[in-house]
Amino acid sequence: MPVLQRWLRWLLVSVALGLGTVFGIAIWLNPYTQDGEARVWETHRQLGLPECTFKQVTGHPCPSCGMTTSFSLFIRGDIVNSMRANFVGTILAAVCLAFIPWSLASALRARYYWIVSLEWFLPRFIVVFFALMLLRWAVVLIVG
Repeated sequence: MPVLQRWLRWLLVSVALGLGTVFGIAIWLNPYTQDGEARVWETHRQLGLPECTFKQVTGHPCPSCGMTTSFSLFIRGDIVNSMRANFVGTILAAVCLAFIPWSLASALRARYYWIVSLEWFLPRFIVVFFALMLLRWAVVLIVG
């Protein structure tokens, strides 16, 4: 396996720090209502962000609706409600959480762990992720 170039090692560390920040924000957010029920979406509104424009215009949730809530519930260990909010978000949160130590270890070692090439793995992961996100969106639209 080839040795990772210095810039790529720093990029892996930077991505790990960025994901750490994402999980820090997920911990800071409150994914529960006043009565203790888990939210399904709109947790991002606590960051001062507006309502989902797609949902506002169409009246239907967008493919990524519930993703922030899912991350926030996942980081608290509330996996069932995280899956209810957006199961693709739960999968993404698990992958991102695993990516943090993987990227740091790979950067330290100067070689990828368990994969030959990130260039081979990443596009395939992205395609599967978006396919799952669209599948989940279709189910949400059909079920209502």
